[in-house]
Amino acid sequence: MLLEYSVEKPLNREPPLKDLVQDFITKTTTAYDRNHGPLPHINGDTHTVRIDGLVKNSVNLSMSQLRNDFPQHQVISALQCAGNRRHTMRTELKEVDGIDWNDGAVCNCTWSGPLLCDVLSRIGLTMEGDAHVAFSCHMTDCQEDRYYGSSISLARCMDPEMKVILALDMNGAPLTINHGFPLRIVIPGIAGARWTKWLDRITIQDGESSNFYMQRDYKILPPEIDTRKKADDYWHKAKPLQMMPVNSAICHPTTGDTIFLDKLTNGELVIAGYALPKGDDGPVVKVEISTDQGKTWDESRILYPKPEELCKPGATEKYKWAWAIWQHKLPAEKTKKIDKSTRIWSRATDKAGNIQKVEDIKWNFRGVGYNGFGEIKNLTIIDTHDLSRRAGNMKIGNGYKS
Repeated sequence: MLLEYSVEKPLNREPPLKDLVQDFITKTTTAYDRNHGPLPHINGDTHTVRIDGLVKNSVNLSMSQLRNDFPQHQVISALQCAGNRRHTMRTELKEVDGIDWNDGAVCNCTWSGPLLCDVLSRIGLTMEGDAHVAFSCHMTDCQEDRYYGSSISLARCMDPEMKVILALDMNGAPLTINHGFPLRIVIPGIAGARWTKWLDRITIQDGESSNFYMQRDYKILPPEIDTRKKADDYWHKAKPLQMMPVNSAICHPTTGDTIFLDKLTNGELVIAGYALPKGDDGPVVKVEISTDQGKTWDESRILYPKPEELCKPGATEKYKWAWAIWQHKLPAEKTKKIDKSTRIWSRATDKAGNIQKVEDIKWNFRGVGYNGFGEIKNLTIIDTHDLSRRAGNMKIGNGYKS
């Protein structure tokens, strides 16, 4: 089997933020890549997923069986790396332990395949209630373990409303190698660390996955745990990160940009970004902007999902795990007042009322689950008309105007 990249140098990339918010459904080629090892090139015609553990009979299912023997379902869901926006935590709060992600380790796509609950119901379980479903990929070694694994509760997997899908397709086409071909688990509302790619084993069991990435990573440790030694002594006490918090990011313009007033329509600075609900509490219902560090907030316009779409029956369920793409037109008078000291913030509110708040911005050793206000700063505003006027009034030498 061909392995692309390596354990030492896995593929980890995020797109330019401006590209990220061009579409409500993220293009497959734009979606970020997060890996802990190489990309395995798997033969989809021969690949099977083994389902074992607390089931009546262990089975090996082919991709053809999953596609043809079970009803197919589709869900729109954001996929977000647990470390998305880690760079801001690192630079605004304190150094963290983890690779550097800006605000682009997130995407919003359609995912299709059979519901896991349909597959498990047909196989038959030997227990119910407080159990777990572990998802594994043994195709390649990882940086910290011999395989990649994750788990969530059996109750979530068996609830058809939660749309836990054995995904064969992404955005209407078979998964690409980068995104888990031929099979990955899709768990809407849950951190991307649990969406195991290149899935080859599903185990129903009493406890959580014992994998490194479930037990010794992707957990929010308390602030006093600030070294690897302290973390080693604490991992077993902390719960694995599952649901991600409400969040937003400003994708355009970006920190450090130069803005020319004469190129703006009506002098208005157009600000755009994305917003995400907490866990299952979507959709996002409001995004606001502040240019005075939170003293006042002005509501932005949510472009997608479109307002008329959100009014349709079933819209809440359809978009509860999707992101929102938003836009704000900053009035000319406020745009002119921007200087190097100005910080522009965004905050999101979801349907359940979860909102980004200052008091929720806390540091943690691994830099996961960060949801501070979206922010841009250090903008340079250039008024070319004002510059021309000033140049015309300048005196050179013996009082002659330039």
